[in-house]
Order: sequence, then C-alpha cells, then structure tokens
Amino acid sequence: MTSAPLIPPPAPVPTPVAASAPAAASDTAPGSGAQAAGAPRSWDGPPTVAARGTVIVVAGRGEHPGVYERFGTRIAFDGYRVRAVGDPTRDPAGVTANIQSLLADPDLPSPRVLAGSDAGAAFVAALAATGAVEVDALLLVGLPADADDAARADGDSDADWATQLAARTACPTHQARLDADPAVRRDDLARPIPSSWLVDGDLAKVTVPILGLHGAADLISPLAPARARYAGAPRAELVTLDGGRHDALNDATHRSAAAAVVLFLERLRLGADLPTIARWS
Repeated sequence: MTSAPLIPPPAPVPTPVAASAPAAASDTAPGSGAQAAGAPRSWDGPPTVAARGTVIVVAGRGEHPGVYERFGTRIAFDGYRVRAVGDPTRDPAGVTANIQSLLADPDLPSPRVLAGSDAGAAFVAALAATGAVEVDALLLVGLPADADDAARADGDSDADWATQLAARTACPTHQARLDADPAVRRDDLARPIPSSWLVDGDLAKVTVPILGLHGAADLISPLAPARARYAGAPRAELVTLDGGRHDALNDATHRSAAAAVVLFLERLRLGADLPTIARWS
C-alpha cells in the first residue's frame, strides 16, 4: 500500500546547528513519558575498560533511544561508548542538534561512528554524503532503498501490529519488549521516509568507511535494491544475515550482528583502510 504523509516532508538534510544540550523530542507534551523515552541514552563500559571509540545510534521509525539498550550495553562492554538519539522522521532538527552536540563532546573518543537503523540509516547517510557531519565511519542497518519501503510494512493500525512486529524482528524477546513499550509508536513503520534523504544519501559521495548490516529476509527494505545502493560506495562492506528481518541490531541474530560491528570497530581503530585482523581459512 502507499501511505499518505502524516507530517510535511522535512528539508532534504537538516541544517547543522551549533553544539548545544541534547534536544528532547518535539512532538510530545513537556514532562510526558514519551518525551522522556525519546531523550538521548548513554551506555559506557566498565570503568576498568579503557574507552576505544564512540558509536552514535539514530533510531528508526516509531522507535526511541531506549530500544537500543541491548546493543548499547553489549558494545559498551567491549570498550566503546554508545549514545542513542531519537527518530529523525519526528524531529529532524532535534536529532541533528543531538548528533552535533555529541560530536562536539571532547570526552567521547575517536574513532567516532555514526549509525542508523531504518529511516535513521537514510538520515545519517544523507548527513554524511552532504558533508553536514564529519565522522570516521558509518554503520547502516536496514538501509531503505527507495521511498516505497514504508509501504512494505503494511501496518498502519493496531490490528496489524503483529505484522509490524514480525517485519521488524524475529527475536521473541525484542518483540515482547516492543509490544509492552508504550513509547513505541505502532503505526510509524508505515510512515514515508523523505525522498530527499534517499537522494542526498548517495553512498558514492561518502568517503569514510561504511559497514552495512542487512537481513536477507527483510521485507521492508529488500536486500537486492539495498545491495545496489552499497555497490556505488567507494568504501563499503555489506554483511547480510541469513533469515534476518529489518532491525538487524535487535533480531534473532543480534549477537552475530554485534560481533560484526565490534570487528569493524576494531579494524577501524587500526586505520581507515580497515586492515584485516582475523581470517577464515
């Protein structure tokens, strides 16, 4: 199906703003639980583990930063500081402000990787391709291939919530968490992704290394057209997860996805040319 836009399409890529305190979500009443859920989240490793880098995660449609707690905790345990910000389709300017504030934080070590899932992946790809942010690498999860990706969710009502859950993840633990989370917007997976983000997010213009994570069974952003987007990037590696759904970081294979991310981060620490650390022979 084709969903009508629920909000006016934002500007092609939000204009970067000066570093400031992290912004809260703009579409909730002050003091509301949803607003608190949308506030940026942080995960740091044990104090005995030296910080090895920073990963900034941009949430997908209908999500909030807390959705990435499992991923953030695991990556932080390996020494990487993880910060998560909200859904850019709801508040692109606020999300941009949060990213800029985090990148200006001298306490967050390099290398600094900007990550995004679903619409968040499209958003950060556009920021990097247009030079709106300077980071050391990108991590793109479930990267949308075209503006019709929203229609494939085929879920714009509570009656079809089970279909949306199954499209997002095959992990029963994460499905249960989303189902019980009042801050998750159940209809948002069918919201259109601004086409300007897809146009501006030309991976051929991204000069830093890219790691893509994509489920082979992703029904929202099918693998074949997504693979074509990565093919144009000068420095991209695509990891496909057999049987994987749309949210690779929170899918049944989330441990394997996290392991792939850690290996990428460790190689990135050795240089932007990503020297090989481990070989399967």
